[in-house]
Amino acid sequence: MKKEIGFAFLFLAFGKSIYAQKHYEQADSVKVIKELKVRALANRKIESDLKMAVSVDEFLASSDQISFIKRGAYAWEPLLNNMSTERSSITIDGMHIFGACTDKMDPVTSYVESNNLSTITIASGQKGSLHGATVAGSIDLKRKSTPFGLEKKWEGAYQSGFEFNNKQFFNLGNLSYSGDRFVADASIALRKAENYKDGNNSTVNHSQYTKFNTSLGLAYKVSPLSSVRVDAIYDQANNVGFPALPMDLWLSRAIITSASYKQLFEEGLVKVWDSKVYFNAVEHYMDDTKRPENLVHMDMPGWSTTYGLLSKVHLKSGNYSADVQLNAYDNLSIAEMTMYPQDRSKKTMFAYTWPWVTTRYVGLSMDNNWQLSEDSQVSLGGSLGSHYNRSKYVEFNWIFYPGTPQEKTRFLPSVHANYSRQVNMFDFSVGAAYGHRAPSVSEGYGYYIYNSFDRYDYIGNPDLKNEISYEANASVGVKLDRLGIQAKANYFHIQNYIVGKILSLGSPMNYQSVGVKGYTSLDYAKIFNLSLKANYDILTHLHWNGTVTYARATDNKNGNLPFIRPLSYQTGLHFMEGNFGLQASVNGDFSHQDYSPEYGEHLTAAFNIVNISGDYKLRFKKYEAVLQIGVENLLNKYYTTYADWGNIPRMGRNIFTSLKVNF
Repeated sequence: MKKEIGFAFLFLAFGKSIYAQKHYEQADSVKVIKELKVRALANRKIESDLKMAVSVDEFLASSDQISFIKRGAYAWEPLLNNMSTERSSITIDGMHIFGACTDKMDPVTSYVESNNLSTITIASGQKGSLHGATVAGSIDLKRKSTPFGLEKKWEGAYQSGFEFNNKQFFNLGNLSYSGDRFVADASIALRKAENYKDGNNSTVNHSQYTKFNTSLGLAYKVSPLSSVRVDAIYDQANNVGFPALPMDLWLSRAIITSASYKQLFEEGLVKVWDSKVYFNAVEHYMDDTKRPENLVHMDMPGWSTTYGLLSKVHLKSGNYSADVQLNAYDNLSIAEMTMYPQDRSKKTMFAYTWPWVTTRYVGLSMDNNWQLSEDSQVSLGGSLGSHYNRSKYVEFNWIFYPGTPQEKTRFLPSVHANYSRQVNMFDFSVGAAYGHRAPSVSEGYGYYIYNSFDRYDYIGNPDLKNEISYEANASVGVKLDRLGIQAKANYFHIQNYIVGKILSLGSPMNYQSVGVKGYTSLDYAKIFNLSLKANYDILTHLHWNGTVTYARATDNKNGNLPFIRPLSYQTGLHFMEGNFGLQASVNGDFSHQDYSPEYGEHLTAAFNIVNISGDYKLRFKKYEAVLQIGVENLLNKYYTTYADWGNIPRMGRNIFTSLKVNF
């Protein structure tokens, strides 16, 4: 299928917040390191306290800001600040990539692997508007980029392991070379899993998957202060089951490419200029041929193609610093639906569920920071974006919205401010923000997209208004010699909050549907998030950490919003002595009392899960190996959560092993 996509635009952006996994140190160690070096150390590994060989989803799940909607064992949908992916910006090195599945089987996070990433940046609310308009915030997946001129020219790692519950076997490898003028980074990953078993030892059918991922990055130093770099990622998933959905995945492929130029400056206000052009293409083919219970079969392929440009300038003068970014992208999203009876030789109906929808974004944004003193800082930023949509086959939209324009342009402003201060052992911050977001492709132009959670077909509305977010946030923390505590809270008042409501016209197209819903806007919705984190060094080699999160979200009639996490908790102990480490944790949710029957939810019970793992380091010559064995859901609990689509049960007891060799 040929697609001709043209674009010409400008954009600048701002806002940055690093999320990195905590690494423990000896309580009696001395640490006098600049902040930049601390970040470089913390961002070195994508792993959790419990598990060395985590997937990207498992790593993100260790953040108190992110929860997940799970439709199976693969490709979880990340919810930032308890908001769906339509309200967040998810990028790879700042590059926009859009899934090709109307049923959200392929979030952006499913197209990378843990071994081709260096870190993940999470920014909450309008602080995440660096790469485009957002309400919830942003998640930026940072790829590995080896510096020039390291003393050790070659470096790499190989990791293999097995998980017993779903018989998952995985191999992860990466290799890098650092010369004075040339750098190379390469990675390869393969995961293959069968159906998993729940806590009752019953097989959860259609939960298998196979995933292959590889990446390559090459950089060349043009001059002492400038370099060029090209990067590519190829990802392919086959035979992926989604037990919560009426369809599975036959094939999903993505190619993600970029070429960049970086210039450093020794003098003047401008310190760094980094620019790149990029291209990515995604294809996704749903398959229900292995579901004999379906009375009607459907072919539902989708394609997403994106071209983009971003250019970032970092400014620094005295106590003032700023980030300015030019960002532009052009995306074409296409999705088809062909319905067949049991006899597939007889085709009954064809429709575009995404009727060739073009999205072009142009914006300008800037983040300014002033260091008022050694212990206080102010940041102020803002952005203005232009968002353009065009539906090629607008007649699909005219069925429910006669005469709606084929093209629509929106303007998306945002602004945010923050003040932070440290007083002796205490630190605190307060902030406020305002921002707009445009409806997604499905919300604006989707046609008969079946939602198996509430069993309605959904229709997009091109005339939806922008969502408008008013945000307030605050944090307070205390740091003692052995104890650290931090509390964070944010509040969103969102006007024109987009949801699906039952339509009086139209009849369901899917035989499993109970009706038709159209996307519409509520007057407003309110979302409140609170988290409390603490850590304590019990002994030199024994450390404790814990997290409690709470959220509450209602609409303008005080009705509950869906997929809002109930009160949840996590607590863990970490022991280390020489080359040996032992980790144990307990995590769980309270019962989901504030559920929303209107959107298909019902009460889910409380649960708690016990996990444990141990690891041992082996050193020989120039090599280091780490052997780990652990158990998730040690007590083999049967449970399901508020975020499990269709209340599919979670995995039961899972013994996992892993061996990693660094060289």
